[in-house]
Amino acid sequence: MATHSELRDFWERRLEGDWTESGVGYRALGRSFNTWMYRVREEVFLREASRLAPVPSGVLDVGSGTGFYVDLWARMGVDDVTGCDMTDAAVQRLRHRFPDHRFVQQDAADLDAFDADAFDAVSCMDVLFHITDDERYTSALGEFARVLRPGGFLVVSENFLRRPEQRGEHQVNRTLEWITAAAGRAGFDLVRRVPMLVLMNAQVDAPAPWRKAWGGALRAVTLTEPTGWMAGAALYPWERRLVRGRRESPTTEMAVFRLRA
Repeated sequence: MATHSELRDFWERRLEGDWTESGVGYRALGRSFNTWMYRVREEVFLREASRLAPVPSGVLDVGSGTGFYVDLWARMGVDDVTGCDMTDAAVQRLRHRFPDHRFVQQDAADLDAFDADAFDAVSCMDVLFHITDDERYTSALGEFARVLRPGGFLVVSENFLRRPEQRGEHQVNRTLEWITAAAGRAGFDLVRRVPMLVLMNAQVDAPAPWRKAWGGALRAVTLTEPTGWMAGAALYPWERRLVRGRRESPTTEMAVFRLRA
């Protein structure tokens, strides 16, 4: 399993070379397919984040990457959006892309650039499962609680496995039970959890035969950008229906937690 410094170097190189949806998404499936995938993510995020009440006035986006979710918060009418990322490659480009917002180089587990009780909401999308060390994961949850005002919201995307956890060099898929327990110790209560994707991502929480078969099929149809675009376009309308109609997903889900007052 990679160390924290190795993970930082990995993401520094990756985002330096590919600051697009494929750089922060499922890279093996190509940029065109990831573009369709992120359309679904956008719809789910806007639907669920718009339900936050009261509407946040100050938001911290952790692991901003390309600024995809920074842009969505701004489109929702949040004027005060701050972002951070562990890589210098992302932070420098984010500052250029969003000159009206503040961006700093910070790791999720150490947000010392930010004061306590500074934000109404924190978003951390597709980041936590890349924290391979459990202590750093729990430290990140503690930092989110520290910078949030009491009653504030934490919005995350995670894999929330009902099956046994899966550990790899650059990613750990943890169980729903482990994640919610760790969040509870940090002071968070789970408000809701919904599918963010169903078919357009690795089936990490599905039986092994389906996981391997579907993963192989996705990689095969996305070998080139044109076929990846066509595969994404074909799956997109079905995926939109699935994320609205299902309560759980075999892949990435979006969860809203609230910090206890």
